[in-house]
Amino acid sequence: MMEQADLYELSFREILAKNDRSTGEGQVSDVPRSALERLKASGKEVRIYDSNQKLLGLAVNGIIINDGTPLIFKGNIENALKGNYAYTVTDNKLLYFAVPIQDKYYQNIYVFEFVEDLSYFYVIMDQIRYILFAGAVGFLVLITLVSLFIARNTTKPIKYLLGATEKFSKQQFQQVQLNRKDELGMLAAGLNQMGIQLNDYIQHQKQFVSNVSHELKTPLAAIRGFSQYLYEGENEDKDLQKIYFHLVNESDRLTLLINELLMLSRFDKAGPEEIGKEKTDLSELTDRVVAELRSKAENKGITLEVKPGKKAFVYINQILMTHAIANILDNAIKYSNADTRIRIEMFIRQKEAVIQISDQGIGINEDEIALVQERFYRAKNSNVAKGSGLGLSMCKEIVEKFNGYLAIESKIDVGTTVSIILPLS
Repeated sequence: MMEQADLYELSFREILAKNDRSTGEGQVSDVPRSALERLKASGKEVRIYDSNQKLLGLAVNGIIINDGTPLIFKGNIENALKGNYAYTVTDNKLLYFAVPIQDKYYQNIYVFEFVEDLSYFYVIMDQIRYILFAGAVGFLVLITLVSLFIARNTTKPIKYLLGATEKFSKQQFQQVQLNRKDELGMLAAGLNQMGIQLNDYIQHQKQFVSNVSHELKTPLAAIRGFSQYLYEGENEDKDLQKIYFHLVNESDRLTLLINELLMLSRFDKAGPEEIGKEKTDLSELTDRVVAELRSKAENKGITLEVKPGKKAFVYINQILMTHAIANILDNAIKYSNADTRIRIEMFIRQKEAVIQISDQGIGINEDEIALVQERFYRAKNSNVAKGSGLGLSMCKEIVEKFNGYLAIESKIDVGTTVSIILPLS
């Protein structure tokens, strides 16, 4: 618009210059009429005003109107007479642009105003806005898809490595392999090598324990037999008899430990196909275990409270699961005081069967709950009863063989709750 205004002003000044020459030659010239004739097609409307803001000429759509009454914006005219370009845009998208016209003495003697229809400009702006909006949406969609692709390619191997480390923590050593040559590929190769070494170490350790257990079983049986013979044959020296009795008890404890080690060894070597599974009602199995240990609890003054549960069928080896439930219940009896209660509850939660055994015993420190499930670890306050530190770890491994897990909650001097959770068949 500024360029157009400059051109119109230049044309108008040419007419003024021609008028000055005509006047010098004695001719009479009508400047507003001449300017209107030349510039009448410059816009939708064309107006010429004098320095007193009087309308001198009007053209509409290229046709000169002698007695028209157009819409006049006095502010535009006043600003133009001060030597400034001035314009106004109406609600119906019309532009009123006023251009000051100076004479040779640089006096603002006329105002040339043209009117342009800007509706086409708004249409173009709407189209540009729509294109920009569509482009922005498309760009956002593209960026989102690219981000998801990059995130997936980045997080997928990380999740894979996290899953591998979680399996390592459960002593499930599988080959870790990523077909990448970056840092993640190097990390996968390192994890794979670590898994191989850990697996070899654990297998050597288990083999060593198995070999030692086998080797100790025969001499230990001899020690136990001779200790029993000496104890039963000594009737005179009471102190010596106490020593022999202590030897018999320690021999029994070592025999129990060796038997547990041998059982763990056989359990470690057995594959899934070697552990016979059958569909079993866990509620009925639990009732049988409780019945077998009820007399032991009553001899210690402990009450077993059984909450009957619905039938819950799981695929397990009955002998192994009986051992696991009995071991947990036996621990509850061993580490509970007289005149307390042990609650045994069997229920179904979502798609899982749960056996919950809660006692009012000595409890376990919170920082030791995870440790007591490891082999040979005994809690700091467990000296109130004899044990090898293998029972709970054996229960954990038995339950995990059947795709289950143990959950332990405990507070010192309040009690412990051990839950066996197994998937329903």
